[in-house]
Amino acid sequence: MLGLDARAAKAAWTVFLVALLLLVLYFVREALFVFVLAILFAYLLSPLVNLVDRFLPWKRSRGISLAIVYVVFIGLLVLAGVMIGNRAAKEASLLETQFPKLVANIEQSLSEPGPAWLAPVKRYILSEIQARGASLGTAVLPVLKTMSTHLTSVLSSLIFIVLIPILGFFFLKDGKKLLEGALTLASPRTKLMWEDLASDMHQLLGQYMRALVLLSVATFTAYGLFLSAIGIQYALLLAVIAGALEFIPLFGPLAAAIAIVAVAVITGFGHVILILAFLGGYRVFQDYILSPQLMSAGMELHPVLVIFGVLAGEELGGIAGIFLSVPVLAALRLLVVRIRRARSGPVTPPEPAPARKM
Repeated sequence: MLGLDARAAKAAWTVFLVALLLLVLYFVREALFVFVLAILFAYLLSPLVNLVDRFLPWKRSRGISLAIVYVVFIGLLVLAGVMIGNRAAKEASLLETQFPKLVANIEQSLSEPGPAWLAPVKRYILSEIQARGASLGTAVLPVLKTMSTHLTSVLSSLIFIVLIPILGFFFLKDGKKLLEGALTLASPRTKLMWEDLASDMHQLLGQYMRALVLLSVATFTAYGLFLSAIGIQYALLLAVIAGALEFIPLFGPLAAAIAIVAVAVITGFGHVILILAFLGGYRVFQDYILSPQLMSAGMELHPVLVIFGVLAGEELGGIAGIFLSVPVLAALRLLVVRIRRARSGPVTPPEPAPARKM
């Protein structure tokens, strides 16, 4: 009637709805992040709940299995905090106390005479330490100490200590029912595609969370053993930082490596080349041997795409956006693959060629 093409109007309406959905998701990203963390938390505990549920003699014992796993998990967290967190906090406090003295020692060593070609470099390093050393000691180190000492209080907010485990409990208990209810909204023609996508996502997220935890534990163990063996100061604190930063793709391991080298230089450790060799060797081992064995095949993303996702995630959601960038990209990849398969339809095998007569 108005000269509008029906297909063009439908396409424009679809684009408008997608844009509106993305805008709504952006404004509720903080609440959405809590739910995503709860889902990932549920995937982390799901294998343990299934294992306990398998050995319990009662039928329909999912709630009891969840209670047992929650108690054990919280107990392990408290034990790890007491055994590791307290010692790491003491090392952070000691580093804060000794930092001005360490900076003074570096300034003295750089002021000593040496090769003429090194003089400009030494003057630049000395000026940077004099300009930034005070701010580093008064700003960064207290934060590091606070994070280590009061980790429980940082996580004691309603969101992290109460809401995420509660949501995770419901996802573990009623996850299948919630998924079935969501699939009823799909049309009969696309329902099979969404079921396949949900199955792929279930496997991908489960493997991703378990792989992240295992990689973090492996990094903490390897760094702790190596740094303690070579006798560097604050070895446990650096290992804890490296293990925690494994949860941040791309930039986390790089930040951990910079922190370790910086502490080695500041404390006057004389084997920085050895540390660099270990960091490079362990990165190669983890990225090309350990991580491919733990990660799902659906997480195979091109490095350029991962870098873009990390940068975009940081712009949209900060640290939370960086943390979620890789699973979100992997989920979008699975969605595109499933949509392509649904559009192409079932592939019929070619008919055999007729036999030639002799």
